[in-house]
Amino acid sequence: MTEAHQEHEEHAEPQEPRERRGGLRGWSAARRAVSSGLRFTSLRLRLVVVFGLVALTAAVSASGIAYWLNREAVLTRAQDAALADFEREMQNHASTLPLHPSEEQLALAARQMTDDGRLFSVLLIAEDADGKAVRGSSGTSALDGFTLQDVPASLRKAVDKQQPITSNNKDAYHLYWQRVIDEDKPYLVGGAKVIGGGPTGYMLKSLEPEAKDLNSLAWSLGIATGLALVGAALLAQAAATTVLKPVHRLGIAARRLGEGKLDTRLRVSGTDELADLSRTFNRAAESLEKKVDDMSAREEASRRFVADMSHELRTPLTAITAVTEVLEDELDAEDGGLEPMIEQAVRLVVSETRRLNDLVENLMEVTRFDAGTARLVLDDVDIADQITACIDARAWLDAVELDAERGIMARLDPRRLDVILANLIGNALKHGGSPVRVVVREEDSALVIEVQDNGPGIPEDVLPHVFDRFYKASASRPRSEGSGLGLSIALENAHIHGGEITAANAPKGGAVFTLRLPRDASALIAEDTEGTAASENTDGARGNGTEGNGG
Repeated sequence: MTEAHQEHEEHAEPQEPRERRGGLRGWSAARRAVSSGLRFTSLRLRLVVVFGLVALTAAVSASGIAYWLNREAVLTRAQDAALADFEREMQNHASTLPLHPSEEQLALAARQMTDDGRLFSVLLIAEDADGKAVRGSSGTSALDGFTLQDVPASLRKAVDKQQPITSNNKDAYHLYWQRVIDEDKPYLVGGAKVIGGGPTGYMLKSLEPEAKDLNSLAWSLGIATGLALVGAALLAQAAATTVLKPVHRLGIAARRLGEGKLDTRLRVSGTDELADLSRTFNRAAESLEKKVDDMSAREEASRRFVADMSHELRTPLTAITAVTEVLEDELDAEDGGLEPMIEQAVRLVVSETRRLNDLVENLMEVTRFDAGTARLVLDDVDIADQITACIDARAWLDAVELDAERGIMARLDPRRLDVILANLIGNALKHGGSPVRVVVREEDSALVIEVQDNGPGIPEDVLPHVFDRFYKASASRPRSEGSGLGLSIALENAHIHGGEITAANAPKGGAVFTLRLPRDASALIAEDTEGTAASENTDGARGNGTEGNGG
């Protein structure tokens, strides 16, 4: 009789169940965080996704390992029990058959081997006295039709192969088995040969009950994985809310701080890193508020000083101007009432007095802009007529070329437009030379005026600073004929209209200043009126803008 030896053949593994993964979404804890919580780039969603992926990886790994271990245990237990029964029955019945049994004897022995409710089918093969192969099947109802074709060729070859007798191998034939899949159903096929010239026996056992148990286990593990994923998402949401709520409040406080509400503070509770961050924010906000208040106080004092100085200078300048006008009349007298040496000094005094008057007026205008008291007085203006009047009043008709159609109307402040044009054209004549070309065109609802001179242009390093107050292109020449405020005042007058002035160099040479103004500035006056009323309602009533931020 054969000894029990087993060799494991390769067999098909049941396919792992696939988990259905849906898209993850963060639930918002606060109404203001709803939109940010749905964005893929939001920290809330990323936390939920990361928690979910970690939980999914852990659950799938644990489930896979548990399934594989249980699968091997279940199949091994079932297969060992079946092979042990088959080996015992071969010893009890197949080994007692004659050397050349008949087909009826083989069938009887096969049926006896499957008695007592054993759930496998047996096929016995031997040779009769005439050397003809005869077969006998147990005919088990559960596995009717078990034939030699159901046995893999590799298993038949292994069963029929005679092994050499050695010190480690005392039997010429061994018991072999193999798992097979037939029509998506798993089976265990085993075979052995009776040593010393007996029949060859094969057994077939269905592993479908074990496969059903394993499928139930896989579904249970899949459900557990899904529940773990949902739990991880809920935990991630709770963690995200705990972390992001203080961060969200910090973001609101930072925005309020950026809007100029420097009294914004965060409520601090706890001792963790978020609480430390809140304390740092409060200290930074407090320091910033103090510095801004100090700077505002110094700026206010400086502005008040300039305004007071300008007003104080106007009184003596009025008297000086009256005297210089009298002296200027003497210069223009036909009888030459002044001596030549005195005449030169008088002309210098007249020139410097006018320059001082212009400087004082410019300083007062700048003070009004800084204080926010500059207001528009609108009127319907024909742009061509306005430019012509500006040029004619300053005797620039021979030095300026005007390209503007009459009838281009705009609702602007005529006085401030005249200041802009006078500064731009005067600057072009002073630094670029004549002829200066002024071009007017319309773009949608905007008015565009270009002033181009005939000079060498503006150096590239000077170009970004042409509108800065008191800026001098050459540090070695701090004193010039102008005050350094003309272009700055022109830009402020453009801004108060809702417009802009840009400076550039023309491709063919010369500087080009482009003024863009809206055709109608009435809307700006309405907005300015509403802003002033709101400012008066809230002035001096700054509340304690404290944002809650738990640590």
